[in-house]
Amino acid sequence: MKNTKLKAAIFGISGYAGRKLFEILLQHPYVEVTAGFVAPDEPDMSAAHMHPRIAKTTELNCSNKIDWEIIEKKTDIVFLALPHAVSMSFVPKIFSLGKKIIDLSADYRFSDEKLYEKWYQRHTSPELLSRAIYGLPELYREEIKKAQLVANPGCYPTSAILGVLPLAKENIVKGRLIVNSLSGFTGAGRKPDVALLFAEGNETSRAYKIGEHRHQPEIQHILEKVGCRVDVTFVPHLIPVNCGILTTIYIELARDIAEEKLLQIYEDFYKDEPFVRVMKYGSSPEIKNIAGTNFCDIGVKKINSSLLVVVSAIDNLVKGASGQAVQNMNIMMGFDETLPFYSK
Repeated sequence: MKNTKLKAAIFGISGYAGRKLFEILLQHPYVEVTAGFVAPDEPDMSAAHMHPRIAKTTELNCSNKIDWEIIEKKTDIVFLALPHAVSMSFVPKIFSLGKKIIDLSADYRFSDEKLYEKWYQRHTSPELLSRAIYGLPELYREEIKKAQLVANPGCYPTSAILGVLPLAKENIVKGRLIVNSLSGFTGAGRKPDVALLFAEGNETSRAYKIGEHRHQPEIQHILEKVGCRVDVTFVPHLIPVNCGILTTIYIELARDIAEEKLLQIYEDFYKDEPFVRVMKYGSSPEIKNIAGTNFCDIGVKKINSSLLVVVSAIDNLVKGASGQAVQNMNIMMGFDETLPFYSK
């Protein structure tokens, strides 16, 4: 595949995640974006007009109508950077054409149809739920290699699950997980909303959807799949930055473990992971150090014999969305997993 570039299409290329995805793929040595589609209520436009940041680097024109001939004949992989419940109106047809698919929405993240419908809406292609692989490379890399349909994780769940996963796999977590996440405004998507105006969100911070955010069941669902059966309480907050998530996780330990051993568990678990950086014991990640990167930084500190605090940081548009999607593409296609972020 390295001699002939992989041909990619992006549905939802004008959104924040879609634009970031396009920007990343333009830097990839083995990928060519052959099609970009904007929302039906947007005008056709050049990619450079839509996203001046990449002007002079592409001649791609984006359409508000899906060109299925291009998808069938000039596309190898399709990225869907679309709102929840919109992706599933396209995935079955793309799947039937034999194309690789990476969906950045929540439509295929749950293997349980009823769980999806409880938090979203009726699922129109539940038969594909069992065919989808949850796209967290640190957990499902081998399955992703063989997948046709990858469900890219949510941004908040990525930060939370990576923070808990080493202990979950060791069966050290019990009781309840309390997850507090601070997120920049791009996590809400590119849409008109009074609450997201600069004057409303600057110089303040607020919690929202306390205990009822759709990412709460996603965190719990994936942890249960690895045998970690705990109740998750998730509280997201908006903070006045464009990009970035800082997540603090309060973990009840099943048994007392020395500080050195706790850190060693994390270091051993992530030692071969190219995009997870475990910090020195007691150190806390900062958003500024992961902004614009595909890294997840993790810090741990034990409070007492039964309580551990884990802090993780990711860029919600990169490791929390488009960067992780490209990482998944690399795994699916046999490319160096770190491209184009860096080369091992």
